[in-house]
Amino acid sequence: MYSTLISVARLQDLMGSGAPLLVFDCSYDLMNPAAGGEQYLHAHLPGAVHADLGRNLSAHGEAPRSSGGRHPLPERAAFAAWLASRGLDSGQQVVVYDRQGVNHCGRLWWMLKWCGHEPVAVLDGGLQAWEAAGGALENGPARQRPSGNFSLQVSRARTVDTAGVVRALGSPEQTLIDARAHARFRGDIEPLDPVAGHIPGALNRPFGQNFGPGGLFKPAHELRAEFEALLAGRDAASVVHQCGSGVSAIPNLLAMEVAGLGRTTLYPGSWSEWCRTPGLPCARA
Repeated sequence: MYSTLISVARLQDLMGSGAPLLVFDCSYDLMNPAAGGEQYLHAHLPGAVHADLGRNLSAHGEAPRSSGGRHPLPERAAFAAWLASRGLDSGQQVVVYDRQGVNHCGRLWWMLKWCGHEPVAVLDGGLQAWEAAGGALENGPARQRPSGNFSLQVSRARTVDTAGVVRALGSPEQTLIDARAHARFRGDIEPLDPVAGHIPGALNRPFGQNFGPGGLFKPAHELRAEFEALLAGRDAASVVHQCGSGVSAIPNLLAMEVAGLGRTTLYPGSWSEWCRTPGLPCARA
């Protein structure tokens, strides 16, 4: 079972073995929401199904939601039903990838854990690594797949809501790590949300710092050393990850798990929910 990362070579072996496997292409462009679907149609891994951040991995319109923010989580039961409709069976190995440095496929990796499905891994290096290794590609719409038997299980992921973050603000029981770029964290710029800045006391680790050459995750020992330096003695179990809308925080969460520091907590609403909540403090610089 692969539950964090999978290399291109291992995925090729899995595909060649005929083992039950479901692959999701999570390509998406935040500034051009239609682009992800177009990218998928142009080229994707053989048999891959497209999962769109806006339409499939977030609640939209009047649909019930499990969190706030710009990309609210859908209800768990509704999302589990969507997974089954795409062909997922209980216990089946899932591999997720994108073209955007794990910025979007990490969301699906985490949401599968959130729905209780443990055998899911991120393709290390994404589509670019697959192409560099000469991996085969397809184009056009997804193949028709029969529905799977997956049903909602006990969650394997931890979340905290805004009220929970507020209650623990300033306490050693909570260490916030913000995955946004330094300029957004400091409040120098804010292209997406109505207020610039960050949650008071948060630490800053832009999610791109988890990657080395070729867009691959850094080795586990290197990631561990970097997170331990950032935490400076704080308990790794106290970490709560956040970003702008709960999406780009996931590479940090995944990197901590790869580093052997455990599966830490996500604040799904993140800055986009925090800064829209009346009365909450916002820090700058």
